[in-house]
This record gives sequence, C-alpha cells and structure tokens, in this order.
Amino acid sequence: MVRDPDTGQSHPQQGVTLRGVPAAEARRLAERFECHYTPKHGRWLDLSESELGVLWVQCLNRRIPEKQIFIEEVAAWEPDRNANRTKADWHFTTANARIKVEMIEAMRRSLSLIQLWSAHVARCKDAIELVALGPDAILAQSGVVTGVLQQVTRTVPIVFVNAIDPIGAGLVASFARPGGNTTGFASYEFGLAAKWLALLKEIAPKVRRVAILRDPTVPAGSAPYGAIQGAAPSFGVEIVPIDTRDEGALESAVSAFARAPNGGMILVAPAFAPNRGLIVALAARYSLPAIYPIPRFVTAGGLVSYGPDGNESMRGAAGYIDRILKGEKPGDLPVQAPTKFNLVINLKTAKALGLTIPETLLATADEVIQ
Repeated sequence: MVRDPDTGQSHPQQGVTLRGVPAAEARRLAERFECHYTPKHGRWLDLSESELGVLWVQCLNRRIPEKQIFIEEVAAWEPDRNANRTKADWHFTTANARIKVEMIEAMRRSLSLIQLWSAHVARCKDAIELVALGPDAILAQSGVVTGVLQQVTRTVPIVFVNAIDPIGAGLVASFARPGGNTTGFASYEFGLAAKWLALLKEIAPKVRRVAILRDPTVPAGSAPYGAIQGAAPSFGVEIVPIDTRDEGALESAVSAFARAPNGGMILVAPAFAPNRGLIVALAARYSLPAIYPIPRFVTAGGLVSYGPDGNESMRGAAGYIDRILKGEKPGDLPVQAPTKFNLVINLKTAKALGLTIPETLLATADEVIQ
C-alpha cells in the first residue's frame, strides 16, 4: 500500500495512484510516497489510513460515536452494500478523534507492528507466516488469536484485547503478573454474565427459559456460562446451552428451543459476530428477547447489548504497546479488566416483540435506537 503524505490518500498499488498523471509529476510524486506493508489476509493499515484521512478533513455535519460504527460504515464500500446505495459519512468528535490518533500513532511508531483479527489467524500456518516477519509486537483481537500465536512464539510481545477469560484459557498466569510474552485487556468480569440475565428479566419478566449461545471451541466461554448458571435459580429461570456456531445446527437448535413458550436468549461469545444476521433473524422469527455482548448485534436489529467499551481496551492496548516498544516487558504489565460498560437498546425491536422498556433502564442507556 502507498500513501501520499500531502493528501493523506492511500492506495493498494502505486500504479493506481499515478495513473493519468503526467510523467514528470508522477516521478516527483513517486519519490514522496510512503510505502507500508499490508498483512496477508488483512487490510488494517488501509483502515488506519482511512481513519487518519477522515480526521484530516473532519467536519461537524454528523458525528460517529464509536469505532465499531465506523468499521461498519466502512463496510458500505462493499459491493453488496453499495447495491443498496448505503451512504457512508465519517465525522468524529474532538474526543473520539484524539482517541483514534493516540491509538493509531502508538501503533505506527513501529513499522513492524502487526494487528491480528480473529478471522486472520484461523490456522497456525497463518500465525507462523506473520511471526516470521519479525514484528516488534503483536496486537491480537481475541483470546483465540492469542492462543494460536502463543503456539508459535514465546518471545514476540503479544498484547490482546477482547479475551473473555485469559487465565482460564491459559494465556496468562495471573492478572497481576501475567508472565511470559503476553498481557492485555480482558473483555469480561465475573458480574457481567449475571447482569445479562438481570437485564433480560427486567425487560421481559415472563421469560422462564433462557438459551445460552456459546462457542464450544473456546474454553474461556465456561466462565460466563457458569456465572449465568449460578444466578439462574434466583431469577427463576431454566438454562439451556446451545453449543454450536454451525449455521444449520444453530438454526435447528434455536427452532427446537422456541417450541416451548416464555423463552429468551443470551449470547455470551462475541465470536458469533459473523453469524449476527442469522442470530438476530432467529430471535425475531421466534419472538425471543435476546441480550448480546456487543452493540453490532443491536444495530443489526437485536434487542439489547451490554458489554465493555471497546475504545477503552483499544486505547489501553495502544498504551501498553508503546511501553513495550520503549523497553518494558509484557509479563510485567498487569492484565486489565474492563471498567466501562455500554448499554444499547433497540426500541424498534422491543416494540416488535411487544415489550415495554422500563424508563429507568432507558435513562441509563448509552444509546437508544428508535
């Protein structure tokens, strides 16, 4: 990927940038281009350059409050979204702009830094290829990615975000002294799962049976499931686990669960994000009130989400990477639990389900979708 430092524009190939430019001007421009490596299976640097370019020309016409919404609007570039003439308009508040610049600039201080998302390290082979590039540090987007990377390297510093149970998954020895080459920011604390159940009962008091969608391939998922099981008797509900991410099996399991009345759902694993369209559709089809861990399910038509603020962990991860690049050891940096949580409510979905959201809950919501 190449970037023009004068305009902030980036392109996957230098030839695309210079096409149609007079030869003399093209030569001058080519000498000024900054070249960046784009990791295989990912376009993170392209996304970062897009964010910086947007900040460069930001205005106050409309503001996007969080990074996830920005990512989803970037997806408007995709052909299937463009077919529906989805518009993308990216503007940020000063506070959010500062967070993004801090995060991106801390990452960009080392050209060897690589960010890995779950879908990009599905196999050990991919992790081997990336570690072979000799990065100074790696930012891993989940506990699953972190576990794969640890199979490949015990020396390259790894900073994770969105790890549900880093101790239970064997990623670190403890929160206070993680040890080894890994530290980061957890996406779960013990009281969160009980809060999901409490929210479901507050919004849908008639619920007596709750399907728990969890990923059986992620051992860390047992922590929130166990917490829900422990809290279930006090709420008078029966817990029914659904342990599959296969779309066909998932549809069959939810259909079978919905045959009995007074059901609800709780999704405990963000790893289901690629299935969010199906999960939200199933909840609507069978009139199941559902609680999700991340807002993207609610923006897709889900009822309620409650979970850690993603900006908080990413900003913290950028700070940790900065400290590591300055010489500190990841094993000496304590793992941080989330401290800020966001509640998002979709009133349109609530109305479709025949539910009335309590005013006290609406007053505490971080975002209400009309």
